[in-house]
Amino acid sequence: MSAAILIDVTSGVPPYEQIRTQVASLIATGALSAGTRLPTVRDLAADLGVAVGTVVRAYRELEAAGQVVSRRRTGTVVAPGGTLGNAPVQAAVDALVTAARRSGVSDDDVLALVRGALMGGGAPS
Repeated sequence: MSAAILIDVTSGVPPYEQIRTQVASLIATGALSAGTRLPTVRDLAADLGVAVGTVVRAYRELEAAGQVVSRRRTGTVVAPGGTLGNAPVQAAVDALVTAARRSGVSDDDVLALVRGALMGGGAPS
């Protein structure tokens, strides 16, 4: 899983938040399904080159949001019910990402477009 998580040290976003956001996204899209065991705090910290406390904070926030469950013997696993479960929306997101990459639109610009749409520029629900 750590190969799917990237830390941008030049970003103004703290590393724990980058980890939390990326893991939450992997859970929401179903890339990490319920019951999937996450790497240990020490393993993920070593893989990403961050302090153990950074991963601990990310995992705690994910647990507080109900996205993961941490247990002593089993480690940290994805909680049931964390995926979006909305196939049409997921298909639209996949199509957007594909179109953006084909057109050379950066990930940051795609996120800015989506945020703009969510803040009132998109079609009413």
